[in-house]
Amino acid sequence: MNAFTLLKNDHKKVAGLLEKLDATTERGVKTREELFATLKQEVDIHAKIEETIFYPALQEYEETRDITLEDFEEHRIEKQFLAELKSLAKDEEQWTAKFTVLKENIEHHVEEEEGEMFRKARKALTAEQVEDLGTRMEQAKAEQKKAASAR
Repeated sequence: MNAFTLLKNDHKKVAGLLEKLDATTERGVKTREELFATLKQEVDIHAKIEETIFYPALQEYEETRDITLEDFEEHRIEKQFLAELKSLAKDEEQWTAKFTVLKENIEHHVEEEEGEMFRKARKALTAEQVEDLGTRMEQAKAEQKKAASAR
């Protein structure tokens, strides 16, 4: 599995969930709760595989080190927002406002990652490394989803 393809597929899935959530209103509490739970799980798993497999590999290279450190920080902020959103009532205006900020942060993160980071990573990594990272992330993702469904 190509690492870039795997990550882009995850990004598309998250983008679709963000759009569906964005279309909800304060009256659609049940829908918001279900979509948000799915979004949180997808983002949590995606961030975990990036932080434990993809980013550490990129940190080894001068050309990808700075942007990798930035992406770790962006993940930290996104996780903070997800935790705050989880604890808020889904019918509150504050939830809607906070969700909008999270959505904008994730969209910026994806744009930067698929642009600058992937461009630099393609130069730093060999084709074999890209495939190996993709395979490792795919396996880790499957394990994470299995663990999440067992909860």
